[in-house]
Amino acid sequence: QVQLVESGGGLVQAGGSLRLSCAASGRTFSSYAMGWFRQAPGKDREFVTAVNWSGLSTIYANSVKGRFTISRDNAKNTVYLQMSSLKPEDTAVYYCAARISRSGIASTQVDEYDYWGQGTQVTVSS
Repeated sequence: QVQLVESGGGLVQAGGSLRLSCAASGRTFSSYAMGWFRQAPGKDREFVTAVNWSGLSTIYANSVKGRFTISRDNAKNTVYLQMSSLKPEDTAVYYCAARISRSGIASTQVDEYDYWGQGTQVTVSS
């Protein structure tokens, strides 16, 4: 069992920055991949970014590439999402997720993640 708790969401103006954190507990954090997803009202949950178990391999959605950065601190059992140059279309509830299987390899697929946090709201005003 893995528990995930996100924090750091809020209201920011377009062009601004936010950093989300996701604290994990319950299993050896350095053994599994982590991802960030988001869901806007009326839309499906979509992939944002993911990182493998070591932090050395990352994947980004085209829509956030160059603006968002994922990182992890295995000593603190925490994954981060640094968001810069935010746009109104980035407004959504952001979820972190843990992919326990597949030897710590990251994935872009929602259904390949085993545990999810409760989500944190990010609102970008124009």
